[in-house]
Amino acid sequence: MTVQKLQTSLHEKAKAHPSYRFYALWDKVYRADVLREAWRRCRANGGAPGIDGQRFEDIEAMGVQEWLCDLQEELRTRRYRTQPLLRVWIPKASSGERPIGIATIRDRVAQTALTLVLGPIFEADLPGEQYGFRPDLGAKMALRRVYFHVTRSGRSEVVDADLSDYFNTIPHGPLMKCVARRVSDGRVLTLIKQWLIAPVVEREGRREQRTAEARRRSRGVPQGGSVSPLLANLYFRRFVLAWRRSTEARATHGAIVNYADDLVICCRPGTGDVAMAKMRELMTRLGLEVNERKTRLSRLPEERFDFLGYTVGRFYGKDGVPFIGTAPSKKSVQRVCQKIHDETSPRWRTTTIEKRVLEVNRILRGWCEYFNQGPVTRAYILIRRYTERRIRRWLMRKHKRRGTGYRQYPDQYLYQVLGLYKPMAPSRGQPRAKS
Repeated sequence: MTVQKLQTSLHEKAKAHPSYRFYALWDKVYRADVLREAWRRCRANGGAPGIDGQRFEDIEAMGVQEWLCDLQEELRTRRYRTQPLLRVWIPKASSGERPIGIATIRDRVAQTALTLVLGPIFEADLPGEQYGFRPDLGAKMALRRVYFHVTRSGRSEVVDADLSDYFNTIPHGPLMKCVARRVSDGRVLTLIKQWLIAPVVEREGRREQRTAEARRRSRGVPQGGSVSPLLANLYFRRFVLAWRRSTEARATHGAIVNYADDLVICCRPGTGDVAMAKMRELMTRLGLEVNERKTRLSRLPEERFDFLGYTVGRFYGKDGVPFIGTAPSKKSVQRVCQKIHDETSPRWRTTTIEKRVLEVNRILRGWCEYFNQGPVTRAYILIRRYTERRIRRWLMRKHKRRGTGYRQYPDQYLYQVLGLYKPMAPSRGQPRAKS
């Protein structure tokens, strides 16, 4: 693949020359093969239309190749201008709502094209402590690294840090300096700045409210943008490097594990308070705010902490033997049960049972593929029983019957006739994903 060759070349150059600045990248952003790959990735991700209302189906109806040629010409002649973001609010995992800025498909493809070019360059610079949005790395690998630190390296005090609205508080000036350290192509820098200061539109019925908060505050990376994860990683790199250089890092033997805006620092016993104080100081210097309500110091094995949906701490095995391990957190179990509840609510009564089972199976499979480490049997049984109860109740309501449905729809019917997915804890010795 020509795009892959381009990425390999850029990565090798950046890796071999840590101080090299790339000065001719603009022509690579609008290359036809790069734009085609960017379109393919955006199409695979799907998503709602942006402020212009244009959908993927609309573009395919008019012709993808012609649409890409128009975008390529706009980029080549520098007539391209970003469009406002459409803001929607989605529930947060903890509480409240999180703002998401939906870019138009045109802007998404352009951002993805730029990410295809810049990603390999900055990948050469990102430290091993960062696991989010990187090739061949993932959340479960970050979790395994934390497990290694607390069980094998004796780092039993853990600073479980939480940042207040990280993506929306990243300062533009220092962030652009992070980009400019590697990129001297002014056209690329201008394009990134366009996306950072794009106005936001909120719709309520027929009313529209446009704000330019990002431009006014000179802060924030739009959540939901294709280039945003790369920029967020790039800025968080500053904290990791500052921590490495600090005397507190050496004194506490503190090891950072970072995934997106989730951060823990694993320290030797008795040094957690020092690490927490230094973390607060560095975040303040970077212009970021620590959420004191959610930030805490956990001392294992007496205490536990949650990281990336798992609870890390002391558990009890056969015959009550204690061990340090990981298991799905209570919040993770509650969230998947809420999703099952939503998919089996009365509003879906008119749909077919095949459609309901398909949607429920999709949720269960995705959850079980991620939450398959450590003592998961108890969580699997709870979710399985809850799902059975919800499916039976939905069927009884659909057919206007009373009762629980246990007699009418036994387990055999749910699993063998309807094909409901049955969460089963992985057996011992079963191969796991690489660490």
